[in-house]
Amino acid sequence: MLILVRHGQSTGNAEGRLLGRLDAPLTERGIAQARSLGEHVSGATRVISSPLSRAMDTAAALETGRPVEIDDRWIEVDYGIYDGMLLGDVPSEVWKQWRSDTNFRPPEGESLAEAGARVREACEELVAPGGDAHGDADVVVVSHVSPIKAAACWALGVGDEGAWRLYLANASITHIGWGLGGPVLRGFNFTPWEIKGR
Repeated sequence: MLILVRHGQSTGNAEGRLLGRLDAPLTERGIAQARSLGEHVSGATRVISSPLSRAMDTAAALETGRPVEIDDRWIEVDYGIYDGMLLGDVPSEVWKQWRSDTNFRPPEGESLAEAGARVREACEELVAPGGDAHGDADVVVVSHVSPIKAAACWALGVGDEGAWRLYLANASITHIGWGLGGPVLRGFNFTPWEIKGR
């Protein structure tokens, strides 16, 4: 099973910023959220993380007892010149381009299609027959909103444009397994910290 964990709340998330490659730290709430996920990933055989600190710190807070491996393919989309901008300040025409064309690349950034390609490659390695997350083994990957949405689209067999129809909270868990000949989305956006009122 592939267990995808979105990092806990970061300072950029709390401020309502478009957060890509900028390395915003976790807030106190984000750390508490990450710690609350530990019991849900305790059987992990491997833990993989994006290289950004908000993901690595979330992975450490899970306390699985496993070393955290870094895989750059799970890094957030590069929003280029819009990275760090308040969401409301991103021009409306830019949002329209993003939503209508997965190949749209903001200046100095990366397209959703490019991010989707690297994530699909990583998923194939882990979940497909012969991968470490195939069968009964659980591999935890701590990543970001766009790569996890891309993985969900891969599991569902839809294009990268499907990401716009998905909502993914901070410190959420998504499960992808392998069914009869292909990936299966077994759970999406599970937020145990909300259930506990954190």
